[in-house]
Amino acid sequence: MDGNQAVGIASFLSQTDSIGKAIVVVLVIMSLATWYLIITKAVQMLLMRRRTAAFLRSFWDAPSLHAVGARLEQHHPDEPFSHLTWHGIVAARHHRQHGADKLDVAGNTAEFLTRAMRRVIDEETARIESGLTTLASIGSTAPFVGLFGTVWGVYHALINIGMSGQGTLDKVAGPVGEALIMTAAGLAVAIPAVLAYNAFVRSNRVVLAQLDSFAHDLFSFLVTGSHVEAGVAAPALKPGALAASGTA
Repeated sequence: MDGNQAVGIASFLSQTDSIGKAIVVVLVIMSLATWYLIITKAVQMLLMRRRTAAFLRSFWDAPSLHAVGARLEQHHPDEPFSHLTWHGIVAARHHRQHGADKLDVAGNTAEFLTRAMRRVIDEETARIESGLTTLASIGSTAPFVGLFGTVWGVYHALINIGMSGQGTLDKVAGPVGEALIMTAAGLAVAIPAVLAYNAFVRSNRVVLAQLDSFAHDLFSFLVTGSHVEAGVAAPALKPGALAASGTA
């Protein structure tokens, strides 16, 4: 069966023009992009979950935020929860050192921490959801690209049959059947993209909900609970440096 399919595809490519071949190339590129995103994002998500679980265990087992801050200074944050914690700690120190005498630290501690933590959450949301737009676009357009290839192939097959003057069923069924391969190819590209998109969206929604819940706990610790001790060295921050460090 695989051999017959290969002959059919080869025959279709040999009979179609440059537009039909370009459609095949587009579908191949879409398929490669889809599987690249599926594999890379699956690996990234697996690593992120392991690192998050390890960080949360160390966070809740730590005696104070002073110990958490010291650990994060030695090990740079490499996942959303530690990234949020580090910037929350830095924001609290920054506000205590500079007070409210500058525009970038205007407001009380709670307002400043809310802005800083919300900025980090937005950045992490954008980073986690990167690539999903490509998957959604491929999943929605690949079937139409394949259908266009089928229509174009049927059009050329009928033109060739009409020019040859042989309109019997055996002469029509072969070229038309080969053209239908393009529709199947479009669906083969779209289905994995749609399934992967839905799976990643659900997984990201769970992670972001947990991150938002953790942000509320961290905010309470920073504002009303254990404060960050000044003994831990903090980097000197200039106006706008917090936002720049969040995008680093």
